[in-house]
Amino acid sequence: MQNWMDSLIQLHIAADAQEKSRDLILQVFQAVERGDSCIACSREDAQALQGLLADAGDLGAHPAELQIAPFVLDAEQLYLYRYWALENQLAQSAAGLLRQPAAAVQLAEQHQALLEDPQQLQALRMAASQALSIITGGPGTGKTYTLARIIAVLNQAIPDIRIAMAAPTGKAAQRMKEALQNSFSDAKLSGLVSAELQRLTPVTIHRLLGLGEDQRPRFHARRQLPFDVIVVDEASMLDLNLAKMLFAAVAPRSRLILLGDANQLASVDAGAVLADLQQAPELAQNRVNLVTSRRFDGEKLIGRMAGFIQQNERQQDVLLRFEQEIAPAGRLQELPLTPEMPDCIQLQYLPDSPQDTSIDWNGYYSQLMLGFQGYAAAVQDYLASECAEQHEAKAVSVFEDYRILAAVRHGRLGLTALNEQMEQRLLAATAQAKQGEWYAGRPVMMTYNDYQLGLSNGDIGICFKRRHEGKMQFSVYFPSLQKWVAAARLPKSIETAYALTIHKSQGSEFRHVAVVLEAHAAQLLSKELIYTAITRAKKAVSLLAAPSALAAAMTVRTARKSGLSAKISQALQINCG
Repeated sequence: MQNWMDSLIQLHIAADAQEKSRDLILQVFQAVERGDSCIACSREDAQALQGLLADAGDLGAHPAELQIAPFVLDAEQLYLYRYWALENQLAQSAAGLLRQPAAAVQLAEQHQALLEDPQQLQALRMAASQALSIITGGPGTGKTYTLARIIAVLNQAIPDIRIAMAAPTGKAAQRMKEALQNSFSDAKLSGLVSAELQRLTPVTIHRLLGLGEDQRPRFHARRQLPFDVIVVDEASMLDLNLAKMLFAAVAPRSRLILLGDANQLASVDAGAVLADLQQAPELAQNRVNLVTSRRFDGEKLIGRMAGFIQQNERQQDVLLRFEQEIAPAGRLQELPLTPEMPDCIQLQYLPDSPQDTSIDWNGYYSQLMLGFQGYAAAVQDYLASECAEQHEAKAVSVFEDYRILAAVRHGRLGLTALNEQMEQRLLAATAQAKQGEWYAGRPVMMTYNDYQLGLSNGDIGICFKRRHEGKMQFSVYFPSLQKWVAAARLPKSIETAYALTIHKSQGSEFRHVAVVLEAHAAQLLSKELIYTAITRAKKAVSLLAAPSALAAAMTVRTARKSGLSAKISQALQINCG
């Protein structure tokens, strides 16, 4: 990047301005790496870019007429042209949804009686009358419960309705399917839920849009999605590019319903679309925030921790208050998981100086392995059994009980080391040796979309030995897809997945999660990161954290720099004018 940047500067910028322009360009690229779409920049400072800059302020109300240049200055925000264009295109599509509202559905008294919570009822009324609905809320606030009733009502009210369900990852789509099926089985919805609705299968957004290897969607502004209602779960994971493609593909008079938790991490790539949509004043009638949590209420420990994270703003004494109000420090112990168990949070501190040669790293690895004891036993049963299929299903189920979540990839307790250490311990517990990279019980995760195999980035599978054409070979079962793939066909880049990064865990849910926060990761931590991590757990959280890292994680809030909300306002004003 440095050589390219220097060549560009020398070609277009006078010598006396080159140092200032180099600094500006570097700031923009660093901002994009952080997930920001732009940086704050005055018009005077931006002049250092001279021939590399287009000024959107000169266009007034006509952004489409902007000349193409590497950088764009818009309302004292400096962008790479790509991200400025993405924001404008997304804003135009959002404005289009508001200008062409879907036909209102009349709600009968029996429909409104389906929901008692005032915010949930407000969400039903919004979806019945608006083309764009944004439903947010923390875990257990009933987003899927509310959605099931919205879909059931729309399904009855709109003849021959066509509904699509999607999520950013395969795992999130599978969770959405399971949660919806549970909600549709409610006796209160009897007579509203058709057989077609019961069979509705959520897909990834990539699959919904028909994105191929060239990243060109099959459905777009000129060939829009053939659905009356499009629902997207885990919308906090939407980046600018994916959101732009999704909104452009929504046909006139269709409904788009976004669900998500605004307190979770934003997308890995640039943009914080859900947060920006919530901030646009013109969308006040298009959003509802659900606040009453039934899964993590004020009396349940994980819910209290989530509240502590969101309400805490000062680092002083934060760990002392956390130990007094949530969980005292001690040692991580094995937690037997039972249906009746209350919420449990364990806290053990790591040293703030990882260079200390007296640190017992193996002891930490063994403690983290405690959560996989049940899985190791299930793999042993599979290996010893002649009835493999029954034990395969048990191993898959038990594996979903527990996961280790890491903030970083490198270090003694980073993602790479954790997976290596858990693998060694599982192999020892099941008396296996690796054959190449493979062995029974190896959990793996896709790291990119493979359209030939029909697998998406983030899909997780488990390896077993199965008979194929008369001989035993390793195959991987992907539960979210109910699909087997021969291990030999999977890419070399596939990763072992006892531990996940917290980003990759979004859209997943486990009974017990262990969250590892090393001291050297403190600069990367935030409220959004630890909130996302702990809310992946249904019953138990084990925190293994350096004091400095935990304090940072519970007090630092991140806010991405963006101009999307302002561009939505501008797009609506232009079209009204």
